[in-house]
Amino acid sequence: MRTSAILRVSEKPVRLSGGAPSASLASSSGESRPQDRCTFVNSQESHTRLEEERAQMSKICVAGFAVSLDGFSAGVEQSLSDPLGKRGTEIFQWFFHTWTFCSMHGQEGGSAGDIDDEFAHRAMDNFGAFILGRNMFSPVRGPWLDDSWKGWWGDNPPYHAPTFVLTHHEREPLVMEGGTTFYFVTGGIHEALERAKQAAGHKDVKIGGGVSTVRQYLKAGLIDSLHLASVPVLLGQGEPLFEGLDLRALGFSVTNRKASEYATHLTLEKV
Repeated sequence: MRTSAILRVSEKPVRLSGGAPSASLASSSGESRPQDRCTFVNSQESHTRLEEERAQMSKICVAGFAVSLDGFSAGVEQSLSDPLGKRGTEIFQWFFHTWTFCSMHGQEGGSAGDIDDEFAHRAMDNFGAFILGRNMFSPVRGPWLDDSWKGWWGDNPPYHAPTFVLTHHEREPLVMEGGTTFYFVTGGIHEALERAKQAAGHKDVKIGGGVSTVRQYLKAGLIDSLHLASVPVLLGQGEPLFEGLDLRALGFSVTNRKASEYATHLTLEKV
């Protein structure tokens, strides 16, 4: 369920005075009355406006999120040498070979325009703000000892938009190259989301991970759309994505599925 109210158009016919439904556009003489035609036109215009407003509403999305066949989205024992946990890189092979990934890291080459690259591009496109968990930003635990850690990505992170980091410890905003500013939020997931939505404007907000952060937003019913890359890898252990979650009860259905050599890309949306 989206945090903002969802506008719905009633499926019931609009009734005119006297109790006649506007769907009956003919009078007893077989001719449509002017007020009936007017009501019908106004109803159509109202429906169109509501659909346009709904389309313009920003969404809260998870995109480009890999999951192993046994349900893990990160390996165990995250560290400076293993940012995705042990064996975590195995579930992101679908991403690493794409032109999108290479260009994000200032590299040449990569497969362009194939299924994996299409979803890799979508995973970073049209987002006006990002939300990250503390572990997604840093391997450091506890209070910030200093401001020396600036993320895994160098001076020019791939976000190029306001990025809100969930943490229990205060820290001043960190301005990076390329338009990324990291804001450290101590008030929890709802505060981070409200700030991200304000920063994003009409663009979407991406919940960038890690696993714990995505699970928290799913449990709270705050995510509208999920793009999962299901990869043919068995991690055996790690951070489970779906444990204790009923995606169907949360309102999700699979709306798109495309397979590549590396992954099956699944789009789940609330419909």
